[in-house]
Amino acid sequence: MSEPEYDAGGVRIRRMLRSLTRAGHVLVRDGQLVLMTSYGSEIDSAPLDKVRISGYGMPDSALATMSGTRYVLQFGLGRRAGLLNAVRTARAKAAADQGILGT
Repeated sequence: MSEPEYDAGGVRIRRMLRSLTRAGHVLVRDGQLVLMTSYGSEIDSAPLDKVRISGYGMPDSALATMSGTRYVLQFGLGRRAGLLNAVRTARAKAAADQGILGT
């Protein structure tokens, strides 16, 4: 298992109205987005090509749709931009790797 490209702790993770954790972890690692509880249990994970992330009303919140399941992620100050950048970078890296391997 490699080092994560992005790791944010203290993230409140909800499945719409149901709170799953108030201090969870959001990781981008090995081409996947991983949501974890504060105890380290995996809530959900999906390959980045199956994940959609968009803004969610508040500046430090995001709506992550993973294989059809929607999660609201509430970050601390400025952490959402880091997630969006890490996802964009990991997708570009995966596309470049496929381009090299595909020829």
